Amino acid sequence: MSRSGGEKERKFEILDNRIDSGIDSISLSRDYGSLDSSDEKDKLGTEERLDSAYASSSLTVDSLGDLIEECSISKCERTTGCEYTEEEVNFLTTVTDDGDTILHLAIIHEEQCFAHQLIDLFPPELMDIQNNLYQTPLHLATYLNQPKVVKDLLEKRVSLELQDQEGNTALHVACEHGFLDCANELVHNASPSKLTNVLETQNWRGLACLHVATVHKHHRLMRLLMKSGVDLNIQEGTSGKTALHVAVELHDVPAVTLLLNRGANVDAVMFNGCTALHLAVGRQDAPIANLLCQAGADKMIRNMEDETALDLADGNDDILALFPFDDIQIMGRTVTHLRTCT
Repeated sequence: MSRSGGEKERKFEILDNRIDSGIDSISLSRDYGSLDSSDEKDKLGTEERLDSAYASSSLTVDSLGDLIEECSISKCERTTGCEYTEEEVNFLTTVTDDGDTILHLAIIHEEQCFAHQLIDLFPPELMDIQNNLYQTPLHLATYLNQPKVVKDLLEKRVSLELQDQEGNTALHVACEHGFLDCANELVHNASPSKLTNVLETQNWRGLACLHVATVHKHHRLMRLLMKSGVDLNIQEGTSGKTALHVAVELHDVPAVTLLLNRGANVDAVMFNGCTALHLAVGRQDAPIANLLCQAGADKMIRNMEDETALDLADGNDDILALFPFDDIQIMGRTVTHLRTCT
């Protein structure tokens, strides 16, 4: 196929037969179809990846290897005027029963060299195809910790904002599994506006990326998100917790310290009116309660149950020592200002 402007001719050949109606039309169809768990290992071998939702049983490693051998792709410099043959379009757009394109499958089976070739070949409008679980190739490359593939995809300007069936963006996935290299590629190759949208996006559990990193105690990822301008006080969607609330609930002193040092609002309240200090005192966590008090936590804030943090101390001497006793209380309520009658 000749290209205008002296572009190199690129041959795209599939031996034996041409793909016209889907991947199943390839002569390797004997290897397709669901695998029973009893013979899964025999057919796939020890190197096969079947990571719950992030794998496809419709193609084995052996058959993918055969497919790679059948495909001959020589590089060309793509331009906006570059055209594709009908066979190429069919090949790139066909999907398995799981909704995976050949690019999804190359990433799933960790055939990174082939994935790089396909990324160069795929037109931009096909790079964000989502499979039946709403996973894009970017989701899969991130889940399988393939930062070089992630970088290649981002250079083709794929979408960072698409969400999988759990509402996770690719950055959510990186934050959940602690894949710092993939997260680095995701945040450094995103435009500021797109990155802001991703950092504010909540998955279907209401968690933004900072919440996810905090939940899984991935402190280095938390730092990366902070350097990327994440809102430290962003609230999750179900109860209004900030990352500080989450860290306190997990008794995660390093995360609490990190968030406070970076300027998180120590008095941020959940939907029920509880501050981080309410949570620390209610969980009898004196060290974290002390950190919060040192950061200037307001001890008199009342939640929707009309309780201050002191009301929740429940006789814990270490925590009670953090609260002054020189205030006057009438019927359990602190009186901070008295008017003198004359």
